[in-house]
Amino acid sequence: MASKVNIDQISHYNDLTPAAPLSKATLNKMTWRSLQLQSAFNYERMQAAGWLWGILPGLEKIHTNKDDLAISMTHNLEFFNTHPFLVTFVMGIVLSLEQQKADIATIRSVRVAAMGPLGGIGDALFWFTFIPIVAGITANMAMDENLMGPVLYFVLAFGLQMVIRFFLMNWSYKLGSSAIGALTKNAKEFTRAASILGVFVVGALVANFGGTTTRIVFANGDSPISLQAQLDQIMPKMIPFALTMLCYYLIKKKNFTAVKVIVVLLVIGIVGAIFGIWAGDYTPLVEWYTLPKA
Repeated sequence: MASKVNIDQISHYNDLTPAAPLSKATLNKMTWRSLQLQSAFNYERMQAAGWLWGILPGLEKIHTNKDDLAISMTHNLEFFNTHPFLVTFVMGIVLSLEQQKADIATIRSVRVAAMGPLGGIGDALFWFTFIPIVAGITANMAMDENLMGPVLYFVLAFGLQMVIRFFLMNWSYKLGSSAIGALTKNAKEFTRAASILGVFVVGALVANFGGTTTRIVFANGDSPISLQAQLDQIMPKMIPFALTMLCYYLIKKKNFTAVKVIVVLLVIGIVGAIFGIWAGDYTPLVEWYTLPKA
């Protein structure tokens, strides 16, 4: 069976006759399937299973020879990892090459070449910029008990990514491998610009929504000294800023994962609540100082 043969030993498909162009319905079907890209995510092949599931309808249309289909499925199940919003760009290119029955080494190399830059572009554009902006605006609406907050977030976040997915699928399929150069021509500059914008956005979110404050008050006769008031005179939102920089330090300098950082924040929050450091509607086990009742 072809699926049991070492894929590195196979250079071409058995049937080299170019297949008929895929219909728009098939392209659309694969676009919807691309939403499940990370449903079978694993640390060995990352998104490979979701990638194959998404592209399979096109491969079945292209490869009527069962051995060729098995070969195609085998090499499309290799390691794959890119930004989920932009995955249809890679799909369109690979499908174009599969349709032309290009040699297998070319298809594999193009797939790897396309998925890498898209990861950086997608992270800078969506995770560091667009999503934080939309989430910041809509979260504030939700906190004000405005039902349009979650609705607007879904419409903007899901709506934009679907528009991008459908557009990239059709565009890259028509252009083939030449689409890589068109999209990644200024990838480095674009990624850096989007990353800088993302930093500004995160900073604005910290300044506007960072709400961590301290309840520590030091006795001083009739004029108790509030530590939070003193910090605000130096720099408002100093504690949220300090927590943000702590997260940055742990991730950047100590190589902490996101899960480890969350655990650290939980420990800080719990310990701080026990000792009455953080302000809030709870009764700490230890009171630093209780203001005299009026």
